[in-house]
Amino acid sequence: MSAERQTQRDPRQRPEPERRDARAWAWAVRATPIGPLLLAATDEGLAQVVFHAEEKTTAEAVARLTRRLGAEPMAVSSAVPGSVPSADSGTAESAESADSANSTDSADSAGSAPVPRCAGHLAEAIRQVESYFAGDTKAFTLSLDWSLTAGFNRRVLRELAAHVPFGTVVGYQDLADRVGEPGAARAVGVAMGSNPLPVVVACHRVVESGGGIGGFGGGLETKRTLLALEGVLPQPLF
Repeated sequence: MSAERQTQRDPRQRPEPERRDARAWAWAVRATPIGPLLLAATDEGLAQVVFHAEEKTTAEAVARLTRRLGAEPMAVSSAVPGSVPSADSGTAESAESADSANSTDSADSAGSAPVPRCAGHLAEAIRQVESYFAGDTKAFTLSLDWSLTAGFNRRVLRELAAHVPFGTVVGYQDLADRVGEPGAARAVGVAMGSNPLPVVVACHRVVESGGGIGGFGGGLETKRTLLALEGVLPQPLF
């Protein structure tokens, strides 16, 4: 059984309390070669990426984030003046407008309200994710909000983000060793399965030490596609 399929709770894995402080945030859904992705950002940075963001999954993710972040997502009209709501996102056009504004805090020459930081972070995340799938971005340089993970999980994910670059892979055991927990290979699998920032914090690069691809919360075909994009696996023939 792969590490990510491990269901027994490891003592390192503690339930995380829901946040009580309200935080501004915005979200958008974008089409990608692995299906629609939901991206959500707070004033601190990108906070969550959700695979397979069809209508039901998106609604559930937005409701869950609303509880965790203690506030409804920012409305389009309040995020960027003059923006128009999209069909699949509360703030998609807000993010694009924020990107064109080239600043998360400055007003335009007409004296309009400042663009919220969360909309600016979301716009930059959309830009870099689209560039990644186009084959242009090899390293994400995004501000990240790590508040949806904690403890051992956060330590492992930060190690992964900092030291396992594009086009490389790491074993569950090796990653456990790197964070000073040599007996925690299965717990690393649990951390990968609960990663709130897949693709950007690249849990698809974590594989079995024996050569197997391992598990993946977004599905094995998604993992294969991402590894093929990075040149680790051959591109599928069809």
